[in-house]
Amino acid sequence: MSGIIGSKLNIRGSGRVAKLGTDGQVLTSSGAGVAANYEDPAGGGLDWQAIETGATMTAVAGNGYWIDTTSNACTITLPSSASNGDEIMFVDYDRTWDTNAITLDSNGLNYQGADDTNSVEYGTEGTALHIVYSDATNGWIPTLDKAVEDAPKSGNTEGIFGFGSTASPDVSTTNLVSNVGVVATDVTGVSVAVRRNLAACEYGTDKGIFGFGRHEPTPGRYSITNLVSNAGVVATDTTGVGTARFSLAACGYGEDKGIFGFGYTTTPTNAMTNLVSNVGVVSTDVSGVGTGRYSPSATEYGDDKGIFAYGDDASAPYVSMSNLVSNVGVVATDTTGVGTARTNSAACSYGYDKGIFGFGHNGPRLGVTNLVSNTGVVATDTAAVGTAKDQLAACEYGGDKGIFGFGSTGSAVDETNLVANTGVVGSDVTGVGTDRLALAACSFN
Repeated sequence: MSGIIGSKLNIRGSGRVAKLGTDGQVLTSSGAGVAANYEDPAGGGLDWQAIETGATMTAVAGNGYWIDTTSNACTITLPSSASNGDEIMFVDYDRTWDTNAITLDSNGLNYQGADDTNSVEYGTEGTALHIVYSDATNGWIPTLDKAVEDAPKSGNTEGIFGFGSTASPDVSTTNLVSNVGVVATDVTGVSVAVRRNLAACEYGTDKGIFGFGRHEPTPGRYSITNLVSNAGVVATDTTGVGTARFSLAACGYGEDKGIFGFGYTTTPTNAMTNLVSNVGVVSTDVSGVGTGRYSPSATEYGDDKGIFAYGDDASAPYVSMSNLVSNVGVVATDTTGVGTARTNSAACSYGYDKGIFGFGHNGPRLGVTNLVSNTGVVATDTAAVGTAKDQLAACEYGGDKGIFGFGSTGSAVDETNLVANTGVVGSDVTGVGTDRLALAACSFN
């Protein structure tokens, strides 16, 4: 099989190696140029076909093909006969050719001067390949063989911690997080309903929402929400939709929507959810799927999906099970837990498409973390970094990083721990703002 070096194609077979340079030149095994600089990146006039996901396919001249190798490699058979000027184009649909390559079977014709005994493989992520038939001598010649740069990924650049319980009363105080992870001093709360044990998530790609919670002794549980603008301004209370509850979790899904889930109503074992539209409207209750519990945590992963994990289901005080959320907001049944069972942890996204659960307690307070892959797989425990604590919050910042903040180490604190875009948790950073616990956090842009 051919080897791929950078964006160059190697054709191997019968003791010879020919290479296509990044400038489009055809090179001999000695590196001498034998053809002019081919370049026809437009691929104009092609008839583009439906996305191809199969392990094999037969190409037809005049067509363009999106090749999705997410699930498997693909062997492509080229036409058995061709005329000068026939052209075909192949594009890495989901940027997965580096994992599952495409192989071209030249079907009796030459490919870049090499006969059909050679194997032609393309295994570079994001490749756009345009081939044109010349003649019987050189056969198919690539006029474009380049990795197309991925569009810049975007995540929310700023965050906000809000509400919670201080040493005495519950508050509606907030603290903004800058795009470099610096936490600002207190902002006086605008909510009439000071509260704790609430949840928060993003919506609309650049805004956030705080929801639910409790305040003792009266009026107890809430279902009210407070929208967060894309400048970090918290709005006044919105009349609640859904069953009033506290000790729930929330995360984003579908790229621009959110979901609140689980929590403590008059009983501690609820799995109900409430979807948040891309304009911040909270829907009525959706019947729960998975084990009902309270004090879980949740994060987005994979750009458009979410995951709830950990918590307390009353019968087993500490659990490690998780429930995935699809990109349309459907919550899956329980996945067997990975990592230390615990409650009152926090979670956020990092690295654009991954997530992290951290801290919590299962009797003693914990400092462990668990990374979440971009396919929703929760990893085993990572050794503690930072002071063990619980009842904290976390959010994204800087587009691809995260921050854990506040919580309890035995009493309320305001220290933070930054999360790098590789998922590495930093040591404690001296806090800014009022010490508090049982708060929530989300990002905005």
